Parts: sequence; C-alpha cells; structure tokens
Amino acid sequence: MASQQDIRRRIRSVQNTRKITRALELVAGARLRRAVLRIEELRPYADKMMELMAGTAGAASSIRGLALLQRRYVSRTAVVPITGNRGLAGPFNSQVLRRAFQLEREERGAGREVRWLVAGRKGASTLRFRRYRVEDDWSGFADRPAYSDAQAIAHRLAELYVAEEVDRVLIVYNKFVSPLVQKVTVQEVLPITEEVLGRGEEDERQERAFRGDFIYEPEPEEILQRLLPVYLETELYRALLESAASFLGAQMSAMRNASKNAGELIDRLTLAMNRARQAEITQEILEVVAGADALAG
Repeated sequence: MASQQDIRRRIRSVQNTRKITRALELVAGARLRRAVLRIEELRPYADKMMELMAGTAGAASSIRGLALLQRRYVSRTAVVPITGNRGLAGPFNSQVLRRAFQLEREERGAGREVRWLVAGRKGASTLRFRRYRVEDDWSGFADRPAYSDAQAIAHRLAELYVAEEVDRVLIVYNKFVSPLVQKVTVQEVLPITEEVLGRGEEDERQERAFRGDFIYEPEPEEILQRLLPVYLETELYRALLESAASFLGAQMSAMRNASKNAGELIDRLTLAMNRARQAEITQEILEVVAGADALAG
C-alpha cells in the first residue's frame, strides 16, 4: 500500500490539474458564446448573398461559361479537412480526420486521385506523420477565424479548380449543433452547383421580378462572375466559424468531464489516504500492546 506522503503528493497533483481544466472550461465557454454570435451575425449576409446571386443569375442570358460553375469528369478530388490547432477537445480532430480518410478510400476506390489541403495544425501534422503530401495548409486561426483567412483558402481552391488541377473540392468540418453535439459534415464547394443560384419554379418567378425591377451595369454575367468567388469565400468562412464553435464546445465538454473525473479521483485517493492512516495507527497500537506484553512477561 502506498504511504500517506505518496498519496498526498498525488492528491496535490490532481488538484492542480483540476484547476487547469476548470480554467480551460471557463475560457472555452466564454469564447463559445462569442463564436455562436458570429455565426448568427453571418446568416443575414449569407442570405442576402444568395438572394442577389439568384436574381443576377435569372437576369443573365447564360451562365454556362462561368469557370466556377463548370462541371467536368472527376479524375482528381481535393479533400480539405478543417481541424484545430490544439488538442484537449475530445474527439473533435479525430472524427474529422477519420471522415476525411474514409473519403480518400472512397475516391481512390472509384479510381480518382486525391489531393490534400488542410486547415489547422493538428490535421497537417497528422497527414504528414502518415506521409501524405499536403499541397497547402493554413493554421493559426482555428478558434478565431477572420474573413481574410477564408479568402486565402478560397483563392487557392479556386485557383486549383480553374487551372483544372482538381475537378472537385470537398471540405470536411464539424458543424456546430450544441456545446455537446458536433456533426461531421462533408460539403462540395467546387464546382458551385446551379441549384445554389435557384432554378426552381418559384425562383423563376423571383428572377422575372428581378429582371423587371433592376437594370444591371455591367452585364449580369460579369456581376455573377465576381459574385461566385465571394460566395465561395462566404461558404468557407461559415465552415470555419462552425468549426471554431464546435472546437470550443468540444473543449468545454472535455474539460468539464476532466474536472469531474479529477474530483472523483481525489475522493478515491482521499479514501485511500484515510485507510493508510488508519492502518498506520492500528499498526502503532499493536506495536505498543506487543511491547507492553513483552515488558509484563
């Protein structure tokens, strides 16, 4: 049995660890509220962007010549996992990478080449450890992404797609549902689908209304050509914000569980220390009694 001194040392160590996990939980909780607010603030902008694109597409005589809308035979797929820069967030990073590797197996099984680009240090280090070639990686903004970060990623992805170095781009990220639930999501961001521009019957009525209400200068095709990269940036920014909120939620939950486990461990160690102390007292009493019997004899 361990001595009282050893058990006390372990209790102090666990107590110090619990202080750290509690602090991380509080910090993650405060940042999570701000991250969720940023997601909510983006929604009106994204909705207005979709409305503007649908109206402009309806006014355009043809959208077939726009590079980011061009669909072609897929022989090369770019997979872009969005991970965190740090750990201590439960399965946040591992579930994204697990889904990304599953996508790779599916694409290779279909005879397609897979090219890797990654956001987040954890994803980049894991891919390089497994000896994958990483075309590009971005880091330093996992829990506080800025729009400029999304622009950098979008510019590179559009560049690869327009140059026909890749035929499809898939991003893999954690979508924020609640602090306890993060859903791994796969989204095809390139090519941009025509459904995004709204091609249904209701959308056609809206498009006719747009054509009647607006005079476009320059031509709608030119405006749409400028809007499509902005749409791509917006989608990536939304994914980065969702991933950031998911990371903070996962970290908060993981640190709360760690603090709870530390408390339970402290209780067990305290009980073990009390038993050790009682055993030492009992041993001392037995030694005193034995000594008294020896003197009396």
